[in-house]
Amino acid sequence: MAGGRGPMNSEAPGTLAVGRVKFFDRHRGEVNSSAFSPDGQRLLTASEDGCVYGWETQSGRLLWRLGGHTGPVKFCRFSPDGRLFASTSCDCTIRLWDVAETKCLQVLKGHQRSVETVSFSHDSKQLASGGWDKTVMLWEVQATGSWDSTIRMWDLRARTPAFFHQELEGHSGNISCLCYSASGLLASGSWDKTIHIWKPSTRSLLVQLKGHITWVKSIAFSPDGLQLASAGYSHTVKVWDCNSGKCIETLKGVLDVAHACAFTPDGKLLVSGAADQSRRQARCKSPRAG
Repeated sequence: MAGGRGPMNSEAPGTLAVGRVKFFDRHRGEVNSSAFSPDGQRLLTASEDGCVYGWETQSGRLLWRLGGHTGPVKFCRFSPDGRLFASTSCDCTIRLWDVAETKCLQVLKGHQRSVETVSFSHDSKQLASGGWDKTVMLWEVQATGSWDSTIRMWDLRARTPAFFHQELEGHSGNISCLCYSASGLLASGSWDKTIHIWKPSTRSLLVQLKGHITWVKSIAFSPDGLQLASAGYSHTVKVWDCNSGKCIETLKGVLDVAHACAFTPDGKLLVSGAADQSRRQARCKSPRAG
């Protein structure tokens, strides 16, 4: 990111002001994941009961409860254009859903074990998935379809998709998190304690980020795509230079186990969420001055 950066550990964490709390409490099992629609009007929740729930954000009204998965639903995410959402499950599948009609468009099969995470590209044309089989699969939402045992690219407009072989290799552990950059790069975090940055169009590994001492739980690109933040299952959040692959900041000592990290839309703040039973705080650090 352009501009000078001050010491990231020099600022005290800010306190998150919590107002009225709204409960969405009609699940029949633990809630594993949640996601807002791009316009913020709807909330998705993925439940251990095998269903995906849709809620009206303001009123808390249940809009739908969608079955279909034959195991717990692990993750859910809206596409950036708001037309689709995806859900993943222990049943080794990804389901792609139409928001307007709330119906399942495709069941994406290929993973050999539980699918833990998905991420849509910024143009909503590609979906990446990862899970316990240590593979990243790419699914083309609006392009030529293809498939093999590790990577799938599927034309979801076709009634009978055609397949051909493609492959991403490299991780030696379960895939725990995925994230696309605005420019179309794909980052994958793993239980093998590394992060890989890929160029999906050529299926090439651009850089491997090493430095976490525990598995990588969350990753986020900065808005300009030049930096990547990562939270390990530890007290550490790291910030990486995506071009050089070097760790440029390590934040530690102010967090309990870091569960998530995200940049603000202007790229000036990095927010990390922690597990702390005694308090709830937002940890904000500025990756650059000014």
